[in-house]
Amino acid sequence: MSGSQDSLGIVYPGLNRLYYRGDYWPESIESVDNPELLKWIEERIWLIPLFPRLATYDVLVDTRVTPDGVVRLSKAADDCWQALLSKDVATWGKAFSASFDAQIAMFPNMVTPEILCVLEKYRADVYGWKLSGAGGGGYFVFVSEQPVPNGIQIRIRR
Repeated sequence: MSGSQDSLGIVYPGLNRLYYRGDYWPESIESVDNPELLKWIEERIWLIPLFPRLATYDVLVDTRVTPDGVVRLSKAADDCWQALLSKDVATWGKAFSASFDAQIAMFPNMVTPEILCVLEKYRADVYGWKLSGAGGGGYFVFVSEQPVPNGIQIRIRR
């Protein structure tokens, strides 16, 4: 498990795509700093805070990483990137949710019944969803063109 994507996400401005080839550090990074695109993304991402995990929580229990699962996650990432670049919110949302599904198939402990209850409150009104910071609580990230009740919008560093 790498984690380098988290630290790079904090320090790199703009929209970034990290290319990994089996190592801890990405082989390359593709960056987009188009102000119009970044503003478009900011207007459509909504964070819903979750609750802290129990001290006994272990995201890696029952891990099921398979070649098929990795391909599924990679395809979802490709689809998400292309949808973002073309500003296609419906396809972005679908790819975002496909990424979530691929991740929880490999790491089923990313979700709990409580987290799934939060998802059910919003599912019908958003284009897509994903967890951020799932190892320690974090946020549900929703894609929506309409305000999400109790949602927090992001700002992408330029």
